[in-house]
Amino acid sequence: MTYNLFNQYIPIRVRARVRVRVRLFLFELILIVLCAAGIAAADGEPPAIQDGFSDDVRNSLTMVMSGRDIEFDFRKSFLASEAQIYTALYEGLFSYHPFTMEPVPAAASRWNLSDDKKVWTFTLRDYARYWNGDTVRAEDFRAAWLSLLEPERNSPYSSLFDIIEGANEYRTGRITDKANVGIEAPDDKTLVVRLVSPAAFLPSMLCHHSFSPVHPAMLNVEDWSKTSPISNGPYYLLENNGKTKVFARNELYWDAVDVRLKTITVQLIDDGDEASAAWNSGGADWISGEVNLDTLINRSGITVNPMFATHYYFIRSTRKPWDDWRIRRAMVLALPWSRIREGVAMPAKTLIYPIMDYPKIEGIETTDLDEARRLLTEAGYQDGKGLPELVIRLTPSTEAARIGGIMSTTWKDELGIPVRIEVFQFDKYLDSMKDGDYDVGSSTWIGDFADPYTFLQMWRRDSNLNDANYNDSDYERLINRSMGEEGSVRWKTLSEAEELLLNRGTVLPILYTFAVNIVDRTELGGWYSNVLDIHPFKYFYFKSRRPLPGIALRPASLLNVTR
Repeated sequence: MTYNLFNQYIPIRVRARVRVRVRLFLFELILIVLCAAGIAAADGEPPAIQDGFSDDVRNSLTMVMSGRDIEFDFRKSFLASEAQIYTALYEGLFSYHPFTMEPVPAAASRWNLSDDKKVWTFTLRDYARYWNGDTVRAEDFRAAWLSLLEPERNSPYSSLFDIIEGANEYRTGRITDKANVGIEAPDDKTLVVRLVSPAAFLPSMLCHHSFSPVHPAMLNVEDWSKTSPISNGPYYLLENNGKTKVFARNELYWDAVDVRLKTITVQLIDDGDEASAAWNSGGADWISGEVNLDTLINRSGITVNPMFATHYYFIRSTRKPWDDWRIRRAMVLALPWSRIREGVAMPAKTLIYPIMDYPKIEGIETTDLDEARRLLTEAGYQDGKGLPELVIRLTPSTEAARIGGIMSTTWKDELGIPVRIEVFQFDKYLDSMKDGDYDVGSSTWIGDFADPYTFLQMWRRDSNLNDANYNDSDYERLINRSMGEEGSVRWKTLSEAEELLLNRGTVLPILYTFAVNIVDRTELGGWYSNVLDIHPFKYFYFKSRRPLPGIALRPASLLNVTR
């Protein structure tokens, strides 16, 4: 879950954010605190080791996050809170740069690209190890990816693999022979990936945790909660005590020399007052979740930054006649968009947050009742006569009720559509999105890598993330065309696909979201604000101790005086 700008919760799909209670002063704060200062890194290499460390600086961090218990099997996960934890446990061929979110070589030491740009050959690092000492092999990647693609598993992110030859056919059951999927491991150090078409963004996508390897002993284990996963990341799970998880440094990690913290403790706390008390007492170094900002004694740690994320409503194509884009378009044109987005700090007219060099499209902002009624008549439902009841599914928040109320009243009064509103509790809303017994829902999508495709791939007809059941041949044609293009030409095609998605009444953007974290960056190094709100634990280190409010720490030199 995540927050909206009115201190109300709104749902977030796939990379689900935990809830944060914020006050209206964040409206002004976000205009001031947009992005942290950058870090020096050349040619995609990780940041250089920081100077000035000593044994006096502590090496254990405590993080507080909200949410349910953690699913350690990344093949099953779709929560952003878990994606953050996975930066400690798992590592694929590439990982995220902590500030730019650009791909950084991880388990892969080098790679080659074929002349037709469709075959990638990766060479694994000689010293890539799991925490138990076993070597990370190319077959571990191949087996993990094929396991995630198994049709019966229905993994949330399996559709990301569709750019690989045969992956879509295998995960949808149209082929059953794994040998027909373009993933090969000719030897322990070599992984060959054959693509359907060129994809220059592949390294960025490979940063996602779904592309991690799985140790052979874990491959067929269905419940990872009863064991410590044999992982290959910079940390491993040392203790799993209910709401408290402790991770220890993987001393066999290939880059262990640059992993500064020895242990990381993650506490799952859903109570905002309890979280703020942990910060005030010095018991929390970082809060990513629900927190009562009003009770924070030291507010200097409040960090706000825009995200590559959008909150939107969607109209499903599951049931007739809502599968007719003319009816959906009429519903969009009838809505009073200025009222719907009233008071929103970052109103969204498009699905994709505006990024540099991405073509500007018109988006959704116009109300045209005459055109809406014309389209409804053209579709055979003049004045709404004959239309079945439309079901809007909402969360129990004031803001959801406000927007849902505007939609319901407008569609009833202006188009004659009978409407019923359903309200689902927050902990059941995400699961209810897979239930086909509704027509309009809401969601928030955070990009998993810095490319428009991360927003657009979820609306493909075979995508596991396509809760709207959108099925449009014109849209598929544009996405398929973009796969063979590069640079500005590709982005132009993707923008055309986005415009089609908006114009045919599937996505109704409301606002662009921002991340709120509580972290003292004068004390904790290696933590940077970024557009995906993912902060790889590997880079964290302490610069100095944070004193409790009103208490000064004695210099370390005085602590060692012998009397």
